Amino acid sequence: MGKLNLQQLSEMMRDIDFVMLQTRTENGQIAGRPMSNNKDVEYDGDSFYFLMQDTRTFSDVRNNPEVNLAIQGSKGLFGSPPTFISVEGRAEIILDKASFEDHWNPDLERWFKDGAGTPGLALIKVHASRIHYWSGDEDGEIALR
Repeated sequence: MGKLNLQQLSEMMRDIDFVMLQTRTENGQIAGRPMSNNKDVEYDGDSFYFLMQDTRTFSDVRNNPEVNLAIQGSKGLFGSPPTFISVEGRAEIILDKASFEDHWNPDLERWFKDGAGTPGLALIKVHASRIHYWSGDEDGEIALR
């Protein structure tokens, strides 16, 4: 297999629901938590995550938008190692209700009972700047912005 391109990586990311979002706290420590991308990954390297405004994650992103996404796929083909993806990027906070509707997935109601109208809801869009990947015996990097 040759080097993967952004479209191939986006497809792989779309098939992996949960990622670990890593932020910097106010003390400079690294904090990580699982987030669902709900298969909402664009070919340009952007991905979307819902969260509440009263969470540490929200304040971490507001104070320092530089984030990392750690992603692990299921086991690889024919006994090869699974796919691992690390996305470095900048998170943009979105508070626009119309954008919530554009990216909403009914599966999210497990965490947000009032749907896209949940009071205090926020959306972050992670703009990837560099993506590292390891898939089977293949590894590489894609620089974006």
